[in-house]
Amino acid sequence: MESVTLYEVGPRDGLQNEPETVTTETKLALIGRLRASGLRRIEVTSFVSPKWIPQLADADALCSALPDDEEARFSALVPNEAGYERFRAARLPVAAFFVSASETHNRKNVNRGIAEHLERFQPVAQRAQAEGIRLRAYVSTVCGCPYEGGVPVGAVIALVERLLTLGADEISLGDTIGVGHPRQVRELIAAVAAVAPLEQIALHLHDTWGRALANVQAGFEAGIRTFDASLGGLGAARMHPARRATSRPRTWSTCSIVPASPPASISTRWSTPARGSKPMYSRARCRVVSTARASANDAEHAKGRLREDGERRARTPRPDPARR
Repeated sequence: MESVTLYEVGPRDGLQNEPETVTTETKLALIGRLRASGLRRIEVTSFVSPKWIPQLADADALCSALPDDEEARFSALVPNEAGYERFRAARLPVAAFFVSASETHNRKNVNRGIAEHLERFQPVAQRAQAEGIRLRAYVSTVCGCPYEGGVPVGAVIALVERLLTLGADEISLGDTIGVGHPRQVRELIAAVAAVAPLEQIALHLHDTWGRALANVQAGFEAGIRTFDASLGGLGAARMHPARRATSRPRTWSTCSIVPASPPASISTRWSTPARGSKPMYSRARCRVVSTARASANDAEHAKGRLREDGERRARTPRPDPARR
């Protein structure tokens, strides 16, 4: 059976953007419920300075209280060498770091260019490799930048190659401001496939323009089998100027990616909460979307529905024109 991996980023990418700071106890309960749902890959926090992200200031305490779970693969964001020291003390198996495909976005985000950012991170990558820690790299703005506009595919490809050389075990391509569309996603994945095994590539999609599910389907059809998601769509990023006043971008919802009735040929190892159960998080308005259209049987399913509709109309008595 073919499998699709869901990489849950809600406890980190979602909660870091919330205006309120969630307590450590509540975060632990949230992570526990995510695990109970069947999710195994969960990004729990970030070892960034509390000065910049006070919502995740409890990273050390949170990780020290995580349950021993042989099946789970918890991870955390590691921005620099100081963060890596804290990460190692937490004894997590996966370190994530980020870089943008847009020079301007990278400078706005970390106050330095792409080349300098990667050079500074290289000692961390070397230590991680020597110590058996898996590295996950996020590449932001692969479909567009809020400052520069379009981002050339060539820039993304060059960065993917550089990250592989740096030692990244997995690379998550992020549509940070949600401007991507299915054809663009297919073309990008086809270009990436020429330089990297797609088993090492994930997609991280935002739903600013309502195209995230279509882009998930496009990515799946192009060969991607790992998708980042956040419970209830928690998480946001700097927006495209045209949408800044009317909409809030969100990481694509875990509930919306997972099919209500998944095709028999695809396993997600994830179950939706039981009806009537208490919400995992008060802001999480999860909606389970039927994604039969995302299966390999899209066309046959649609044809069947059309046939049924036609047969139903044929059985319905038509009014006598003379009595109108």
